[in-house]
Amino acid sequence: MAAQSGYGQFCPVAMAAEILGSRWTIPVLRELLCGSRRFNELRKGVPRMSPALLSQRLRDLEHAGIVRREQTLSGGPEYRLTEAGEDLRGVVENIGSWGQRWIDAEISLRNLDASLLMWDMRRRIDPKPIPVPRAVIQFLYPDQTRSRQRWWLIIDNGTVDLCSVDPGFDVDLYVRSDLRTMTRIWMGLATVAAEEQAGNLLLTGDPALKRTAQQWLGFSVFAAQQKGNGANVAVRSRNPVAGARE
Repeated sequence: MAAQSGYGQFCPVAMAAEILGSRWTIPVLRELLCGSRRFNELRKGVPRMSPALLSQRLRDLEHAGIVRREQTLSGGPEYRLTEAGEDLRGVVENIGSWGQRWIDAEISLRNLDASLLMWDMRRRIDPKPIPVPRAVIQFLYPDQTRSRQRWWLIIDNGTVDLCSVDPGFDVDLYVRSDLRTMTRIWMGLATVAAEEQAGNLLLTGDPALKRTAQQWLGFSVFAAQQKGNGANVAVRSRNPVAGARE
């Protein structure tokens, strides 16, 4: 990686940027730090990234000593962070906190992605406030294409699964909203109660699940970060489809 885009400076900032500055590297690290281990799990966290580019970035990180590839008994490889990789946790978290604090929310909300939102929600759901051992919650986004409209979260004794096809279970709670509204709630820019009162969010089903939705719903780890005064940092516009092939 360094040979392709080296800065030619001994400064540690420049040297680190040679490894971490390639497109998609930081989001891949975010997924690894969030616990994704297998290739298909990583793909769910970076759905707009091509499989070929993901493979290349993993090889780059392995070469840099940040990731190690381990063969499992089931036959498929797993990717785990080395000590150097784990040491990047604070770096990635600080980048996310800076983005939440200083990048204008309207700019962030131009990049809506149902699959990424639901994948993030799945791993951030808090099962403790859910009043029953197993709950099936269906999310409906009428403004999305047919293949991305319906999602099911299945919470069963503390574990959470995500389905994009009907799992065949009775649904305990239906959640209906446009994708922008649910993303705003996920990012901590709005609340369940406020969006429900405004008519942007409809919850239908188990009263206890409805009542505790603000508690169990999976929120971004950065949702509590307060916006800076006049947060309006501009982000260069990119074509997400073209970017995925870079």
